[in-house]
Amino acid sequence: MTLITQPMRAELVRAYAAPDRHYHGLRHIETLLGLAGACADAIADRDAVEAAIWFHDAIYDTRRHDNEERSANLAVARLTGTAAQNRIARIAAMIRATAGHRVPDFADAGAAQDCALFLDMDLAILGAPAAEFEAYEHAVRREYDWVTEPQWRLGRRAVLASFLARPAIYATAQFRARREAAARRNLKRAIARLDDASSEDRSRPAP
Repeated sequence: MTLITQPMRAELVRAYAAPDRHYHGLRHIETLLGLAGACADAIADRDAVEAAIWFHDAIYDTRRHDNEERSANLAVARLTGTAAQNRIARIAAMIRATAGHRVPDFADAGAAQDCALFLDMDLAILGAPAAEFEAYEHAVRREYDWVTEPQWRLGRRAVLASFLARPAIYATAQFRARREAAARRNLKRAIARLDDASSEDRSRPAP
């Protein structure tokens, strides 16, 4: 039985439909729900993963650095009374894990596997076809339109490079098999574009 009630769904749909959600909107949630459906046989607690998907970007303010914590807290507040507290705690832990996209320590192996799959679903876009990845990059840039171009390049490069530096971008064997190589190609191209743009700026004569 789903943990997401109709009132919760309505509240979350309103949040994800905000006009500044150029990537982290309802389409992102629908994509992750579709991936969860495709991975259903490997998920121990499908309803918990669905709840983590719905709540993980519920609060998304690009000027703040605590969105994951606030989204997790919102999930706890809304889900209390609908599920056992230890189950809600696992959902909140999955949401908080999106801050660094690393699987935290879980006592339960099924919960750890569910979190790994959830995080890989959230990063699936990195291994998407090149055109889809580029559209994602443009959409995220629009969400940070208040950031100056030099600051954006510096910060974005650091984020992309941190994923590329990992021994494996994806935590599960199935996502590594299907998306790891494409993700590395996309990240390398994106970093090269950022570096080229920065080089062009430095080569321009001062006004």
